[in-house]
Amino acid sequence: MGKELFHKDFKLQGESFNSINELNDFSKSVSDEVYLFLIDWFNDKPFVEVKTSGSTGVPKIIQLQKKHMVNSAIATGSFFNLPEKTSALLCMSVNYIAGKMMLVRALTLGWHIDVLDAVSNPLKKLKKSYDFSAMVPLQLDNSLKDIHKIKKLIVGGGVVSNELLEKIQDVETDIFATYGMTETITHIAVKKLNHFKLATERSRRESNYNTLPNIFISKDKRGCLVIEAPKVSNDVIITNDLVEIISENSFKWLGRFDTVINSGGVKLIPEQIEEKLSKIIEQRFFITGVKDSLLGEKLILLIEGVKNDAIQTKVKELDSLSKFEIPKEIYFLEKFIETPTQKIQRNKTIQLL
Repeated sequence: MGKELFHKDFKLQGESFNSINELNDFSKSVSDEVYLFLIDWFNDKPFVEVKTSGSTGVPKIIQLQKKHMVNSAIATGSFFNLPEKTSALLCMSVNYIAGKMMLVRALTLGWHIDVLDAVSNPLKKLKKSYDFSAMVPLQLDNSLKDIHKIKKLIVGGGVVSNELLEKIQDVETDIFATYGMTETITHIAVKKLNHFKLATERSRRESNYNTLPNIFISKDKRGCLVIEAPKVSNDVIITNDLVEIISENSFKWLGRFDTVINSGGVKLIPEQIEEKLSKIIEQRFFITGVKDSLLGEKLILLIEGVKNDAIQTKVKELDSLSKFEIPKEIYFLEKFIETPTQKIQRNKTIQLL
């Protein structure tokens, strides 16, 4: 990869470059993160070392092939129709795969990319508008007033709440959720999140992901998603994500196999219960199971914030919950523990109890 030049139309912070050295020198003025990544990208190694987020386990360093990262960039450009000279905004940390891939897309496809600090409200002081960007849900929620400055937006790194879904229905921006992980070089599937004309259409379609080109999906014996993506991974990827296969190129995400709670012989999927609870709880929360001498595991609810008796009453009276899905205990914690990319670290947060 190191001997190949970047796309002739590539621009960083509005500047064009005639050589890799010129680009690398300029990138020092942008940020240390960007400079170090570009040095890594243009060296003679065929891979880049990337840190996983650690939201579902211990963070680890893995090697991603540069040719696979280029293929992923091309697939994204094709899927979203983002040709050369696309204006793009990078407002996520370049220390993680989502930020790195925004740079790789720009280098590969000839985008004009601007880099901002990874703050919670990146659009607040922006005067420019952009064709494409990527954010985490917190950034989107904080940027609603200015989101018209982005034409197409992908959202990853966390679940978009029902409350946020309602807020984005009528904004100008086309917004998509992404499914993927570091091992798949960010997203292998996306789902539309807004501009649904009818509530019935929204409820039917918002839960289904559509795969990008050259992605093949199936399920294993546990009901978990298996991904074959030969252009972005040499290995078949067996996930812990419970899914319903809708068609050869679409699926519905149900929850995580490793978070299923076996309570008195009844298997409960926390993510499905959280979906129901999101209609009545505005702050961050999650469902989990803890050991119980009678049930084996009992279902509990953790809510971020101060204790609120009204919420407790609403939860216990929520009609959509079956009797098994009603939390046995509800706990309020002042602040959840997060990963550096602002995902909730559930296991560490539970230990606060």
